[in-house]
Amino acid sequence: MFSIQFVFALSSFALNVAAQYSATFTPGNLPDKTQEGQTGTNKCSTQADQKSTCQNAYINSVEDFCLFAPPDPGPDSVIGNTERLEVAWCMKNGYGTRLIPDGTIKGAHFVKTPDFVQITGVGDLTQLNIPAGDAGGELDPHGADGNGNPIGGLVFSSAFGQLQQIHEWTNFMSVDQFCFRACNPAGSNPAGMCQHIYDVMGCEWNMPANYSPGTFENCDGESGEPMGVYGGSTFFQGQPNTPAGHPAPPSSNCNLVATISNGQAATGISASTTSASAKATSRLSTGSTPSGFSNAGSTPSGFSNTPAGAKATQTQTSNAAFAITTGGWGRLLYTAAMLFCSIIVVLL
Repeated sequence: MFSIQFVFALSSFALNVAAQYSATFTPGNLPDKTQEGQTGTNKCSTQADQKSTCQNAYINSVEDFCLFAPPDPGPDSVIGNTERLEVAWCMKNGYGTRLIPDGTIKGAHFVKTPDFVQITGVGDLTQLNIPAGDAGGELDPHGADGNGNPIGGLVFSSAFGQLQQIHEWTNFMSVDQFCFRACNPAGSNPAGMCQHIYDVMGCEWNMPANYSPGTFENCDGESGEPMGVYGGSTFFQGQPNTPAGHPAPPSSNCNLVATISNGQAATGISASTTSASAKATSRLSTGSTPSGFSNAGSTPSGFSNTPAGAKATQTQTSNAAFAITTGGWGRLLYTAAMLFCSIIVVLL
């Protein structure tokens, strides 16, 4: 029989595998690069530039947020191929990043809770170099080699008081939907609320919220439950039965904004452009939960909501949702180890 010390040791090892650096920066003291292998920069100017390689993202409100997206256009710039290279695209000038062109975002919903800030919405993200047909994947600071996706990607927010670096965050991107959560360093559970191991589950499962087009709003909200946690049970990606995502937590004090813009004109690319490469890649869309997955309420007892379409398993090695490329072997080992620990604890 395994000892409880062994279980804890294995858990600790699994967590360390998924760890990232812990240095803390402010925009005023950033070096050129913060991680080995970084292709962009963190030492950014204060003027927007559509050729910028700045990899600092900010999330403060529906008028002031950024998304990570590919630096270059083309059919091969699917998120699965470019996750380590993404640059910041922002709604607000002043960060030295690229600007999200006017009209790109068709609806955006910002919510601030005690534990995180979050922006969710829809748009024509071909304007951010994501090829048409790309169902996308997840970006987060927990790569298998200790670097982030993107390498050197940093997130900052002043939503919790003074402008500060946010160490725990997660950002799903596809050609038509986005979600970005940055967890309060002083919150109750930053790592859990910005969990990064559910990378094939998409936006609406990981971040249940308002994704409707035609509305731009700032809201307060409740934190809800961490993704994947259901009372005393934790779901691990890859288990045979997949639970429904949590319902969207309640929100309040919503202030509508007529539109969001910064004066940057859109390019001639549109979502109607076809991409043979993107269409050929079978990947899980961040734009909707997989076929057979429910996102509309409580979890069935025993996690009995098995995906009928099994879309989450139809991934290729270039897919950002595939564990070997986005969480690497470390993420795969993390999930396996935690599942193993759960079994051992029951046996004990």
